[in-house]
Amino acid sequence: MTLTYAALRLDLPFVTSKKGRRAVLNSIKERLSHMNCSLLDLSGEYPKEAEIGIAFLSPDEQRAKHKIEKIETMLESRFPEIRTELTYELL
Repeated sequence: MTLTYAALRLDLPFVTSKKGRRAVLNSIKERLSHMNCSLLDLSGEYPKEAEIGIAFLSPDEQRAKHKIEKIETMLESRFPEIRTELTYELL
């Protein structure tokens, strides 16, 4: 089993309030929860930036990397206006 921890950093230039950021994050978190990921909002006070912690288990490293690629593809296709940075660690 491979445990994967990822940090998803988001740049939200069009968001002006924490309420707006929360709406965007809830939409992203809903999509990610359908991929069997555990999620945690790690965002700070600044509404134009956000961070989500993602964790999931995979049978092997190859499937873990495939799931990371699937997450990146989903973010690019569903949320093209958001700049994202996804870093991850396989344990």
